[in-house]
Amino acid sequence: MSTIAPAIVTEAEADAEKAGVAAGSVLREPCSIGEFDELADLLVEIWGAPQPLIHSNLMRAMSKAGSYVTAAYVDGLMVGGCVGFHQAPSARTLYSHIAGVRPELIGRKIGLALKLHQRAWALDRGITAIEWTYDPLVARNAYFNIVKLGARPVAYLPNFYGPMKDQINGADDSDRVLVRWDLLGDLVGDAGTDSLTTVAVPPDIEDLRVTEPAEARAWRLRVRDGLQPLLAAGARVVGFDRERGYLIQTDTFGDHR
Repeated sequence: MSTIAPAIVTEAEADAEKAGVAAGSVLREPCSIGEFDELADLLVEIWGAPQPLIHSNLMRAMSKAGSYVTAAYVDGLMVGGCVGFHQAPSARTLYSHIAGVRPELIGRKIGLALKLHQRAWALDRGITAIEWTYDPLVARNAYFNIVKLGARPVAYLPNFYGPMKDQINGADDSDRVLVRWDLLGDLVGDAGTDSLTTVAVPPDIEDLRVTEPAEARAWRLRVRDGLQPLLAAGARVVGFDRERGYLIQTDTFGDHR
């Protein structure tokens, strides 16, 4: 049973419902093995992967065990989904493993509806944080996670998944940033500090991987060399700017060593 104030859960559910309506989407858990199969196939299609990213029978088992499995529908068509599972009980954290929306619907705010639905689901179960990873080179994801949601990078994980070889990641190393979303915290970052430094990213790394793979690789190493040591030393990412990249507060090192 949730130990979070009912008013907070009710507000989160209202925010999720509003976001779903604004995106013209319906979000719900798959009901049949056929729907789990459809979600597994959809994730393969979104990533352009050569094999399933997560099998339907595993998603069904996770759902039965009380983990988070949700699909997004527009006009009755499944267009996205999100899968997460619980971390250690003492952490009270949900780990969001994979989330995706059909590329042609990016910009419809279905991704935001999914994350707010996940937030309400977690709070209803007494979970106060969600963590997930994303590719630090993908500017739109960094902006969404850090600015729109208020999640904060906490670790840099070089080549986290090893070779992936799907259409999105290509042959690049699968570096990831681990972010933590405090579901009870403020969504506005504190970027007003005199010790702010930046780590830039390319405007469209996915296109660059296709047109100029050597330059894409150079960006991977550049961002890894810039961001990894800062996060390891305790610097705090307080924002993301589309032109300047990651906005990092470095005057907190002494508080984290």
